[in-house]
Order: sequence, then C-alpha cells, then structure tokens
Amino acid sequence: MSVRRLAEDQPESFAFRPEAMPEVERQLAKFPSNRKASAVIPLLWLVQKQEGWVSEPAIRVLAEMLGMPKIRVLEVATFYTMFHLEPRGRHHLQVCGTTPCMLRGAEDLKAVCERRIGKKFVVSGDGAFSWEEVECLGGCVNAPVVAIDDYYHEDLSPDDLDALIDAMAKGETIKSGSALKRQTSAPEGGAQTLTSASLYDGSLAQKVDLPNRPQAGE
Repeated sequence: MSVRRLAEDQPESFAFRPEAMPEVERQLAKFPSNRKASAVIPLLWLVQKQEGWVSEPAIRVLAEMLGMPKIRVLEVATFYTMFHLEPRGRHHLQVCGTTPCMLRGAEDLKAVCERRIGKKFVVSGDGAFSWEEVECLGGCVNAPVVAIDDYYHEDLSPDDLDALIDAMAKGETIKSGSALKRQTSAPEGGAQTLTSASLYDGSLAQKVDLPNRPQAGE
C-alpha cells in the first residue's frame, strides 16, 4: 500500500456551507449520541463533495464535531483511497488499469488523459480536469472503464473519451454507461438467446389444476 499524506498547501479553515448542514444533521442522526464517530466516513464524503478534496482544517472540524482525536479522523481519510488528500479538478477521471481494462485499451485511454489533461494528479490549467489510474473498478465485463466524478463510463475507445472531455469542457452533461449502448452488462450487439419476450414474460404460462392435497389422517 502506498503512503498517503496530506497536501503541503492547505487552506486556513473549513466550514460546511449552510446548504450542506441538513445532510450533515441527517447523517449524525443515524447514530446514538455516544457513537457519533460512526459518522466519520459519510461526513468525510460530504466534505469532499463540497470542496473536491479533504483538507487538514476539515479533518480538525470533523474531529471536534464527532468528539474524536484528530489522528483517528486522519487515519480514516488516509486509509480509504476514495478520499482525495489534495485538490482535484472540477471533473476527476479515474482510469482503471487492471488486467481486463488494460487488455481492452486502458493504456490508450491513459494516453488521452496525458494529452488532454496532463500528468496524473495534476489539475489542468483551467481547473476543470484531473485524473489518476486506479485498481479494479469492478466493471470488467464492460472494459475499459473510466469513472468520471460519481459515474462509470464503459466500453470506451480513445475517441469516446476525447468526446466526453470535449463535452465536459463545454459545460455539457455527459451520459454514463456503455459507449456501445449495451444494456448494463448484456452481450455486445444485443441478446443472442431468449430473443422472444414471450419466453420469459409469462404469456405462455397455462393454468394447471392440481389434485386436492390429502388431509391429515386420510
């Protein structure tokens, strides 16, 4: 496991925005007052959703809010790689580089990221993008896969990824899922078996009259 450290440059302070407080309170209400520390992961996630990353001042704020030593919050933030410990672009791309994705073209997708965004973990000059390589995203059957912000984009070619980056740069909303338009993880090109809906929609089912079950003692 690689060592994960907080960024050298830190903001002076952190505070949840007013619009985030109802969700903060909702997460805290899930746990007894003497078990508030159990909310540390969802609250770290809310910090990241607000700021784009988890800063040292945010860790201090959560430690005080949850009645935890600061080191305990730091341990959680540095253990889970889903928490970014330094600033990220407004859109962060996670390119899966594990074997299935690698065999299906992940190296070409990484080359697109390097050409369009720059080096891993470095925020683009306009602040819009950053990227990193990650281990298995669990979408192997639809490889290669790139997680963009909160959603998966699958079956990507280099041209597909270029188009997604172009759309995001224009402020457009991009659609998640398979670039090949396959249904979830169904075979490419559509179903090859059970192609008639009547085989599984129940329309061929017929009523069957069963004999009466014998009663006890008969």
